[in-house]
Amino acid sequence: MILSVEEVSKSFTNHQALDRVSLEVPRGSVYGLLGPNGAGKTTLIRIINHITAPDSGRVFFDGHQLTAADTESIGYLPEERGLYKKMKVGEQALFFARLKGLPKHDAEKRLRGWFEHFGISDWWNKKVNELSKGMAQKIQFIVTVLHEPKLLIFDEPFSGFDPVNAQLLKDEILRLRDLGATIVFSTHNMSSVEEICDRFTLINKSRNILSGSVEEVKRRFALGRYDFTIEGDTTALVPYLIPMVEEHEFSESHNGRTTLSVKLNAGATLRDAITAVNEHSVLLGVAEKLPTMNDIFIQSVTSGSTNQGREQQQ
Repeated sequence: MILSVEEVSKSFTNHQALDRVSLEVPRGSVYGLLGPNGAGKTTLIRIINHITAPDSGRVFFDGHQLTAADTESIGYLPEERGLYKKMKVGEQALFFARLKGLPKHDAEKRLRGWFEHFGISDWWNKKVNELSKGMAQKIQFIVTVLHEPKLLIFDEPFSGFDPVNAQLLKDEILRLRDLGATIVFSTHNMSSVEEICDRFTLINKSRNILSGSVEEVKRRFALGRYDFTIEGDTTALVPYLIPMVEEHEFSESHNGRTTLSVKLNAGATLRDAITAVNEHSVLLGVAEKLPTMNDIFIQSVTSGSTNQGREQQQ
């Protein structure tokens, strides 16, 4: 593990920001840090970046307890953007690169390469206040990754991007992972979590209420939901179906086929459902119906449940 957070708590005046939060981020992964506004995500990110200290608990980075010196190996893109509007883009990017310890020649060479990679070489001599929010964010993304840190932390990285540029950033995150970086990002964009995350933690009301791999958690929340593909008349099937399902829905599809979506009740098995469907209709196929990350987020946060547990260690 490149990053381990152990029972971290943090309070401010009359507010518990984090309550014994634990998580582990595997090396070379893309890890989502999720939660509603005010849940404690940004506080945790600030602790990892050594901007603030926890009241209790420990953070380990790359095999040792986190120190201020470790921030040199961490790239952080905060949600609050911080470019100087009157400076030229290239001049400012070079300034930030030098702050990260890169020699001027190396910094400019890397920056020119990134600008070319993103197709923004023409922006070099423009002033920041001429840029859109999305354009400015591209510059900050470049500055964040320029020194090739082991760990990259992005707070709402897709904010301000149109779908084309959001996809560009997702592709870039995956490319950086493949080159050896580990990425942690906080987001409200659940589709992005499904597309690029290996694992995630969901924080709500200062506590870790759900952690695990995306696929494992989706299967855990499937809870007996299946789609049956059926051909022909489904009328005769309904009386046999009702006793074994909590919910069912038919939806017509092309070529006379029907999709039957069900949620089995506690006393029924998939075998029972397959038998009933097969005996009273023409069954063409069956597939487990996995919930979306958006479904899981809403269900977990609105229920306020913590029974899904703390971090599932692997």
